[in-house]
Amino acid sequence: QLQLAESGGGWVQPGGSLRLSCSLSTSTLDSWTIGWFRQAPGGEREGVICINMHNYIEYYSRTAKGRFTPTRDNAKNTVYLQMDNLDPEDTGTYSCAATKGSCIAREFSAWGRGTQVTVSS
Repeated sequence: QLQLAESGGGWVQPGGSLRLSCSLSTSTLDSWTIGWFRQAPGGEREGVICINMHNYIEYYSRTAKGRFTPTRDNAKNTVYLQMDNLDPEDTGTYSCAATKGSCIAREFSAWGRGTQVTVSS
């Protein structure tokens, strides 16, 4: 069973940056589409961004556009999420998920446990 593990969360001031990592227990990352999701305190999980196996990027959240950039390193079986110009509304637990399908279908079958991101002054 595919396993995912996030890292890189932490506390950052507004306007700061963080880079999250999502490591997969597979040597075939290039056949997976990876999505990033956020769950704010007391809120529901929502989609942030997705990158497919062809490096096509789908923005689930319009606020991510221009600030968040996913990249993938297939040799390291790792997907990154570079987050810039962070805002307190970006606070939450960030999880990555994997699917063999498309970003649009959102049929993710494997999930990581998440990493906490806190944006505050």
